[in-house]
Amino acid sequence: MFSVAKFARLALVALLVSRFLCLAASVSAQTASRHPVLVELFTSEGCSDCPPADALLAALDTQQFIAGAQAVVLSEHVTYWNHEGWRDPFSFDQMDGRQQQYARQFFLPEVYTPQAVVDGAQQFVGNDATKLRSAVASAAATPKVSIAIESAHQAASGAIDFSVRADGPRATLVAAIAENATSSQVSRGENAGRTLHHVAVVRVLKEFGKGRTDGQPLELSGANLLAAEKAGAPLRLVVFLVNSGNGHVIGAAEQVLNASPAATAERSSR
Repeated sequence: MFSVAKFARLALVALLVSRFLCLAASVSAQTASRHPVLVELFTSEGCSDCPPADALLAALDTQQFIAGAQAVVLSEHVTYWNHEGWRDPFSFDQMDGRQQQYARQFFLPEVYTPQAVVDGAQQFVGNDATKLRSAVASAAATPKVSIAIESAHQAASGAIDFSVRADGPRATLVAAIAENATSSQVSRGENAGRTLHHVAVVRVLKEFGKGRTDGQPLELSGANLLAAEKAGAPLRLVVFLVNSGNGHVIGAAEQVLNASPAATAERSSR
């Protein structure tokens, strides 16, 4: 016979299960409704204004706090602060060139840090949370090309082999390998005495041109990649398509490499 107490317990269990299923469905729906948005941050460990921007990018990456957007972030460390007493270990000349390209695109008189660029379409000071929210929300509402990474793995040579498929107009494919997370104890320069933390630090970036999104084999390699691999942290493969006419990003995707299955599953579920 069912007692009143037993019936109450069963009813409570049923209620809890129902609420859990509703919550899971809600989370799944929110995840499915998010659209990838590429957020690039030009930064430097030699710049005292950059740590707040680094922290904002990390918060966006981990919390994904902008409705409708799945932020795909990249930290791009420039070299022109290295003469101020501290050489940023993650900086390299290619990031300077990329930022200069954006300066021409946005008709800026000079480059600066921290600078955020959202989907290649909007730029602003990288520690401005209000502008970040607005730009990312606007980019998420813009129709995008569906792009997917396939067969990504680390070859015996240390290179990252992968392929990409996309549905949409022909556009320039760009791919980057980024260290999932890094930190430095800065001993000199404007940030002397601070321990700085970064996410998705670009180590290799390559433009593959048009017509490389039909599943054909592609490869990324380089000295910076070898250095990142020696650090032993997970790497991110980020790919995006750029409209060569206006420089806007029309599709983006990312995948975590050489991470534990649990960590990969956690990031993929966001």
